[in-house]
Amino acid sequence: MARILEKTVELKSSPGKFLDMFVGQAHQVSSVCPSFVRGFELREGEMGQVGSIVLWRYVQDGKEKMIMETMDSIDLENNQVTFKVLDGDLMKEYSHFLITLRLTSKEGDVGSVAHWHFKYAKINKKVADPESLLQFAVEVSKAIDAHLSSW
Repeated sequence: MARILEKTVELKSSPGKFLDMFVGQAHQVSSVCPSFVRGFELREGEMGQVGSIVLWRYVQDGKEKMIMETMDSIDLENNQVTFKVLDGDLMKEYSHFLITLRLTSKEGDVGSVAHWHFKYAKINKKVADPESLLQFAVEVSKAIDAHLSSW
């Protein structure tokens, strides 16, 4: 049975600028926040294109981890991207995992709001919900936003 976990993060950067860090500029994320993201590799396809496959190496809860994902869909007009996890540490505990990031402009203010949406299925009832991964996404968002807001 699919489960959903969501969280929002207020940002100073614009929706398009922030989204581009996960679409067209994903290779820069490890240099922007090296304490969280240790590496990025484009394995197949073209950067920022649906069907491209990427490998991320990251540190979550003090442990080095890996995730391989494909860009499942992208909607630049609505500032939304969805990634489907194919392999890595997450797939040891979940049978499927979709990560959607949607950015909206702040009403009457500068900046945006990042909406992280996880849709997943646990391999068994003993597996915890990915609260820690969601908090990781929040922290990475804050680090990227601080970088984008500094120039």
